[in-house]
Amino acid sequence: MMEGMFRANGGCGYVKKPDILLDENEVFDPRAFRTVQKTLQVTVYMGEGWHSEFSATHFDLYSPPDFSVQLHIHGVPADSCTKSTETMEDEWVPVWNQGFSFPLRVPELALLYIKVNEDDFKGKHDFGGQTCLPVSELREGIRSVRLCNRKGETYKSVRLLIHFQFI
Repeated sequence: MMEGMFRANGGCGYVKKPDILLDENEVFDPRAFRTVQKTLQVTVYMGEGWHSEFSATHFDLYSPPDFSVQLHIHGVPADSCTKSTETMEDEWVPVWNQGFSFPLRVPELALLYIKVNEDDFKGKHDFGGQTCLPVSELREGIRSVRLCNRKGETYKSVRLLIHFQFI
């Protein structure tokens, strides 16, 4: 999540504090009641590239993988939530076409963490990729979002096609 926060400002390592934290007359209380400032709508269309990065038997020995996407909002406690797509069974190029809404009270501090899991029926979930994006840096429209491994190294081919919109 720290890497996601520092992706702002071009990943240079310095991110200016948001104005909400710079008010000298008021101490910021993350648990204080606030009204919704923005609603982030995320539509996860599809994913691709796993067949280029992993062997045919990496996830399952006898069938293509069963991918699902988890979307987490991390920020003030009132903004924090998790939503998931359905599991697309036996697909190297899964198509979800699922939309989610996230009402945000402090969008300046919110991070969108995206994680792809390969779901097994035995309860074991294999890791398929991740990324963390500052909500303040998201641009509206359809975007190709590259995923990373557990160490934060970007995969060459694995990406999700996602639509972001603010209301």
